Amino acid sequence: MAAVLETVENAAKRLKTEVMGAPITIGTHNGHFHADEALAVHMLRTHIPAYAHAKLIRTRDPAVLATCHTVVDVGGEYDAAKNRYDHHQRTFDTVFPGRGTKLSSAGLVYMHFGKEIVARSIAAKNPAAADASASDAAVDLIWNKVYTSFIEPVDANDNGVSVYDPAALAAAGIEKKFSDGGFTLGAMVSRLNPNWNDDAPSDPVAAQAAEDERFLTASARIGEEFDRDLEYYTRSWLPAREVVESAFKGRKEIDTAGRIMVFMGQTVPWKDHLYTLEEAEGETGQKVLYVLYPEKPAPDAKWRVQAVPLTKDSFQSRKPLPEAWRGVRDEELSEKTGVPGGVFVHAAGFIGGNKTFEGALAMAKKALEM
Repeated sequence: MAAVLETVENAAKRLKTEVMGAPITIGTHNGHFHADEALAVHMLRTHIPAYAHAKLIRTRDPAVLATCHTVVDVGGEYDAAKNRYDHHQRTFDTVFPGRGTKLSSAGLVYMHFGKEIVARSIAAKNPAAADASASDAAVDLIWNKVYTSFIEPVDANDNGVSVYDPAALAAAGIEKKFSDGGFTLGAMVSRLNPNWNDDAPSDPVAAQAAEDERFLTASARIGEEFDRDLEYYTRSWLPAREVVESAFKGRKEIDTAGRIMVFMGQTVPWKDHLYTLEEAEGETGQKVLYVLYPEKPAPDAKWRVQAVPLTKDSFQSRKPLPEAWRGVRDEELSEKTGVPGGVFVHAAGFIGGNKTFEGALAMAKKALEM
């Protein structure tokens, strides 16, 4: 990670030199605000030391914006060398490396400053981490992961990109079964804008100040969610990688075909890492079907048997627990499985439990053959 931090320090020095001691100003548009510039401003002011005390100016006046050190989501220009990060130009088509979604101002700021943000977060959350956890490769890994998990949905929302192709859905006759509430990251910020019939100060200066306060609230709100995402990936998800890799390598000691993976101490975030390890192994490798883990890190903990989902967010499993076990509990479950210590099997068959590791393992092995 030394190379990343060295680049970060050089960038910070460049910013300091550019402003020559004057306070840095960040410009963005006034009026109705959106998730992308709210997040862009948060990332700069919260995670980049050079912007820690930056003044925020919300305006569409080109003459005022020209005086700003950095401008996001307005101004009609994308030029990182000049600290201009707008995406509304007709010719703009920049995407994050390896992705296809056009960037918003959030994506632009993250693309240019994200590695510094990630590197600082890793250093802060894992000060005694092994070199493997604090490497340039780890920074790249989380930089990409945070983009796809958090930033890309903001980019897509701001650029009007749907998760699925609407035409393809219509052609297939697929409709929503229910309303999901529409509570996206974009909606979370949008609802903090004033309502059409809210009282507003008659004085233009006071009205703008009130609007700016709402924007700062929105920036802090989406920023809080971004910070949680960043902390999760640096503090929890990244250290889990080695734990999952160890369990993956040892799975054939549990089941010679490698269909069962076990976490003996406690469970960790495993799905992303499992899919990555399987992908690296190639098509010839046997997919893991069940993952076993204790409910808590204690000697007397009950054990879970979880069917591996088809994808991280899927409700469908590669091999659900047997239908005859589903929705059954306790002694009745023990009778149906032939394994003592049964606790439950979910009605959907994606997870079950037993009082002991031996019992959970026996359930998993029996399920493999059914």
